[in-house]
Amino acid sequence: MPLAHLTTRRTFLFVVGGAFLALVSLIALLAVSSLIQLNHQRKFNADVLVQNQKLERMTQIQVAAHKRTDSLLRMALTQDTFDRDEIFREFNHAAILLGNARRDLQKMLAPSERAAYDNLTKTVNNIQQVHEQIAELLMAERTGNANALLRQIAIPLQAQFNQQLLEMRYQFQNETMKAQTLASERFSRTWGRALLLSIAAVLIGIIVGWLTLRQLSRISRQIEIQFAELEVSRAALKQEASHDALTGLANRRLFYDRLQHAIRQARRYRTKVGILFLDLDGFKEINDMHGHHVGDAVLTEVARRLSKSVRESDSIARLGGDEFVVLLDKVGGREDCLSAAANIERALGEDSNFYGMPVEIRASIGHALFPDDGEDEDMLIRSADAAMYRVKTGGDTSRQGRLAFSA
Repeated sequence: MPLAHLTTRRTFLFVVGGAFLALVSLIALLAVSSLIQLNHQRKFNADVLVQNQKLERMTQIQVAAHKRTDSLLRMALTQDTFDRDEIFREFNHAAILLGNARRDLQKMLAPSERAAYDNLTKTVNNIQQVHEQIAELLMAERTGNANALLRQIAIPLQAQFNQQLLEMRYQFQNETMKAQTLASERFSRTWGRALLLSIAAVLIGIIVGWLTLRQLSRISRQIEIQFAELEVSRAALKQEASHDALTGLANRRLFYDRLQHAIRQARRYRTKVGILFLDLDGFKEINDMHGHHVGDAVLTEVARRLSKSVRESDSIARLGGDEFVVLLDKVGGREDCLSAAANIERALGEDSNFYGMPVEIRASIGHALFPDDGEDEDMLIRSADAAMYRVKTGGDTSRQGRLAFSA
């Protein structure tokens, strides 16, 4: 892997890893913040429940105290002994309710509420003593003394008791309001932190996603580039394996494959296949006199002129050096081979100039015909080569028109 790619990958992993850890940390903070808020909410609910229970017990205390006072008033007004006994039982039952409610309230009080409760206890004790004196007077038929105690002592004490209860109610309500205010402030702070953490988590998530998508896009482009390079390399290797590097024509291997296929088709459809074997005349002298760069240019030009001289369905190959071969598919007979050879000779005979130097291009051309001159590709190539050799050694410039071209 190139150093630049390795550095980029390490940087990406470091940045994304750090962002991911930050995202996980933010999520953990959100979870902790939610748990803290839940705990505060649970504590607030418990405090509110206790305050409500305190107010309920105070109501019970107030109701029981009023029942005792009301019982005394009814006992003072009634003349019936049986009614007085029944009201006296209600008076005693109210005392029991009052005592139970006071004990329950005492268990729920906070240290800051003890002083107010102690004052209330003193008042309750005084009221109970007066109530008991009044009850004894009423039971003894001393109604006048009982009424005097009611007006002068019991009712003012009851008013004082009600005031103390009211003050305690205000104190409990203030505590509840403070708890509500504190809970609201805590909720606002927690909600603000949660909102900031959520926004940060979303932003970091977006950054991580963007970086990941960017890296994936970069990797995809690199893969595409690598695939394209592989395709180019594969095509180049395929071209190199099957084509001549200098002229771009088919090489010996590809030509043999095409010739085998043409022979199979000719056997199947009972047609003929022609082969032209070309060998350039005087090519060694061109190389020796003008240099190999001119020789290469001549070979490239020969390939170009050959391609222009034959049909698109025909195949041209360079077998090596200055030897070329042409596959004439689906010919009618030797006349088609001779005609193709004549076209090639005319094309090669055109004026040529390489690097400012005139060069004459000539070639000896021999042909072979399937199935007349051979039943397979090797026999055809040898027949065409032999015919070319006879042409080359004949020494006649018009040899192509008169040579028998027999193997």
